[in-house]
Amino acid sequence: MTLDSLWVALRALLANRLRSALTMLGILMGTAAVILLVAVGGGISNQVQGQIGKLGTNAIYVLNERTTGGQDRGGTNARQIQLTPQDVRALEDKTRAPSVARVTPGASATGTLTWNGTTYPLGTFLGVEPAFGEIRNLVAKRGRWLSDADQADHAKVAIIGTTVVEHVFGPGVDPLGQTVEFNNVEFKIVGLLQHRGSNGTQDQDDVMYAPLSTVTDEVVGDISALSYGVIAVQAVSRDAITPAAAEITAILRGTHAIKPGMPPDFRVVNASDLLAAGKATARSFRILLAIVAAISLAIGGIGVMNIMLVTVTERTREIGIRKALGAQTSEILTQFLAESVLLSGVGGLIGTVIGVGLGQLRIAAVQPQVSPGSVVLSLGVSVLIGIFFGAYPATRAAALAPIVALRYE
Repeated sequence: MTLDSLWVALRALLANRLRSALTMLGILMGTAAVILLVAVGGGISNQVQGQIGKLGTNAIYVLNERTTGGQDRGGTNARQIQLTPQDVRALEDKTRAPSVARVTPGASATGTLTWNGTTYPLGTFLGVEPAFGEIRNLVAKRGRWLSDADQADHAKVAIIGTTVVEHVFGPGVDPLGQTVEFNNVEFKIVGLLQHRGSNGTQDQDDVMYAPLSTVTDEVVGDISALSYGVIAVQAVSRDAITPAAAEITAILRGTHAIKPGMPPDFRVVNASDLLAAGKATARSFRILLAIVAAISLAIGGIGVMNIMLVTVTERTREIGIRKALGAQTSEILTQFLAESVLLSGVGGLIGTVIGVGLGQLRIAAVQPQVSPGSVVLSLGVSVLIGIFFGAYPATRAAALAPIVALRYE
């Protein structure tokens, strides 16, 4: 394809500006859609990985489970299974759980938070030990995290998330040092957590943490008669997460006297497994978005073929004259193929610019991540579409017999 053929093609396209622009529009929109949708998929993938990563460093969580239907081991139809101090001590036994570095429980409660006449139904209230914050990667944006002294002194202090600040205190009020009531128990706010967002199932900023000793004294009562809401476990390393989860499961099946073959009455949530599942889901979503975008690009290619067939029909006499004057079949083929490639190439270039530009904008809660590979691929595919969908019209034009073409009205 020479510069002369491209120049002739450009003049032919400019002679029908509106038709050429409308044809380019299909390729433009398809190319922009490919880049933008792949970027949105990448942004969702990063967001999912980031939120799951906030579950903690080498973290594993044990949650209590409700058994339903039939007779459970206690003879009842449904009961809340307990996570007890005995379970915690068993998990702390290094001989039984060599892959476990630290174990810390948390006691949960439901209720309302009250301050200065404002009442708010708190999403999550949890009594924890200071180690819980290290396992969960909880960092205070202002103030401080709970200390060992708070736990030892049964201090009535707490740290809250940004959602709680917005709903309880509002603008212009500094929550640090304020005293709030949770289920009629007073707590002094000593820290504000960094924003963490949603993990897909709950708002991680709609939380309040207080010392476990205080919560068991003032809010939930004797934990031996109730249950921990969660037991947070930290593996000795990232590679040890899977064996640590297996050790936890084996130990708790023993402490809960679960017979072989029976399902466990607890859940072991592995942050590493969640991350892998999240990556797989995000990858599938990105592929789906790419397929949708590719379909729109293919539709644009069909538009190019359609307009090129119309062009060949309109310029049949021109083709006959050129052939009569000695134009070779390859020259006719090159001329119309150049027009097709120019249409799709320019449309693809403009679409690429628009797609990259839109990819810099935040869409809902997702920040798209434009991939250089998708940009190059989209631009390259737009040119290939010009060749593929322009090949048939160009071949048809080149195959016209001069006498037939000259007789065409």
